[in-house]
Amino acid sequence: MTPRDAADPSPWSDLERPPLNALALRRGLVREGGLWREVRVVRSTGSTNTDLAAVADTTPEGTVLVAEEQTAARGRLDRRWTAPPRSGLFFSVLLRPSRVPVHRWGWLPLLTGVAVATGLARSAGVDTSLKWPNDLLVKVEGEERKAGGILAERADTDAVIIGVGINVTLKSDELPVPQAGSLALAGAVSTDRDPLLRAVLRSLEEWYGKWTEADGDPLTSGLQETYAAGCATLGRTVRAELPGDRSVVGEAVAVDGDGRLVLATEEGVREPVGAGDIVHLRPA
Repeated sequence: MTPRDAADPSPWSDLERPPLNALALRRGLVREGGLWREVRVVRSTGSTNTDLAAVADTTPEGTVLVAEEQTAARGRLDRRWTAPPRSGLFFSVLLRPSRVPVHRWGWLPLLTGVAVATGLARSAGVDTSLKWPNDLLVKVEGEERKAGGILAERADTDAVIIGVGINVTLKSDELPVPQAGSLALAGAVSTDRDPLLRAVLRSLEEWYGKWTEADGDPLTSGLQETYAAGCATLGRTVRAELPGDRSVVGEAVAVDGDGRLVLATEEGVREPVGAGDIVHLRPA
C-alpha cells in the first residue's frame, strides 16, 4: 500500500482527534548532532514497519515514520493491531546500532519499552508498567490493561526497525478486546499526541544513546536495572507459552543479561525464556 500523506484532504474530520503537526514535530526533534534525521507523517498506510523495511537499504539511521492510521499493523506473532484513525501513536523508527554486538540487539524492544514508559510518565502523567517483553500496561479502574505494544524487526544487514503502537484516546466502546486500554481511560492529564510523541522520541534518543555508548551493555547503561524496576511481570507467577506447543509455569524472578525472562519452576529449575507468550496468572 502506498502511504497517503498527512496533508491529504479532510484531516479535520474528527475535531476531537486533530492531526499531528509534522512540521512542528520535525522542528522539535531534528537537530544537529541528534539521533532523529527525518520525521514523516502519513495519513494512512498498511504498516509503518513494512514501509521502512522496503527502503531500509537507502534510509539513514534516525528516520521516523508516523501514520495517523494503520490498516495492516502487526504485533508479535503476526497479531493484528487495529485502532480508529488519529486515536493513537503509530510509528516506526530505523536504527543502525553498528557499534553494539549483534547478540545484544535483543535488548532493543526492552529499551524501547523503558523509553516509551518514561516518556509517557513525563508527558501524560500516567503510571505505566511493562509486561515482558514488549507490552505497555496501564491501570483502568484498578485493572491492568494493555495500552501499547512494540515490535522490533531486522531489516537491512545492519538495521533494526522498531514499531510502536500506543492507544491514546480510545473510548471503552472502541477497544479491540476487553483487555485493552488507553491513556485516556487511564486518566492521562494530556492526550495531545504532538507533545506525547515528542516526549517518547526524546526518551528513546536518550536511552539509545546510553545503550550504544556502553556498547550495548545492559548493566553499564543502566538499562537492565531500569527495565526490571518497571516490569510488571517480575515477582508474578506466569505461564510461558513457548514454540513447539510447550509451556512452562513458574515465578518470574529476573531478566538476565541477554534480556531473557528467568522463570523459577516448582521443580526447582530456573529456565530462561527468550521468546514466547507470557500470561500473567492470577493468584490461587
